[in-house]
Amino acid sequence: MELDLYRVDAFTERVFGGNPACVMPLTAWLEDDTLLALAQENAVAETAFLVQKKPGRYHLRWFTPDVEMDLCGHATLASAHVVLTFLEPEATEVCFESASGDLVVTRQPSGYEMALPNRAPEPAILPVEMEESLSLPPTEVLKARDYLLVYRSQRDVEEFSVNRHLFDRVNLGTGGVIVTALGDQVDFVSRFFTPQATILEDPVTGSAHCTSAPYWAERLGKTVLHARQISARGGEVHCQVLPEHVLVSGQVVTYAKSTVFLP
Repeated sequence: MELDLYRVDAFTERVFGGNPACVMPLTAWLEDDTLLALAQENAVAETAFLVQKKPGRYHLRWFTPDVEMDLCGHATLASAHVVLTFLEPEATEVCFESASGDLVVTRQPSGYEMALPNRAPEPAILPVEMEESLSLPPTEVLKARDYLLVYRSQRDVEEFSVNRHLFDRVNLGTGGVIVTALGDQVDFVSRFFTPQATILEDPVTGSAHCTSAPYWAERLGKTVLHARQISARGGEVHCQVLPEHVLVSGQVVTYAKSTVFLP
């Protein structure tokens, strides 16, 4: 069996920036163990698998090297780029059926815009193991799927680190930890960490903005926000917060297309 494999960088306008994702169109679903093995072999934060249901509509699933995810923003953006650039280049919109409902992505002059669920956070208390793992205590702790840790300054976020031995004692399932603060040159900055994951820090996390953008929209009194994820690779994320959704947009570039050979 031969499968197409696209590797793209999301939330960036240049190769080697943003968050790399692999996108693999399929004609029918493979066994879950095979999908996970492919994601492990690809060795990026997320591999997205697509099965077309009809023109402009696909079933979409996301796998890290460790688990299947319920939502992944950058791999959704990457999938839309593959569909609208290679599979259906005449189209301007694609709808993905997913574990998080229908996700619609449209081609825009400045990139791609996707409608993700609004996951506004609520005040929360950190697990003791997580609290002990942080290099600096946050000023606020909130939670939706992911924990949201708010800090005083961008510099605090830049210098933030975790003691991985302690951090990995926490099991958040498919969730992670968003570390955020007001930005020096953008509305807010963030980083994203996942305990017990092969990849500790995710370079740019679209789904995290389902939680961070509603928080900053309320705090700043504005619904249109420019965010930057300040990982080593870095990425630019534009958000518009709506009552039920967060419109998350960014650019995507293609790095490679290859063929996978399965027995």
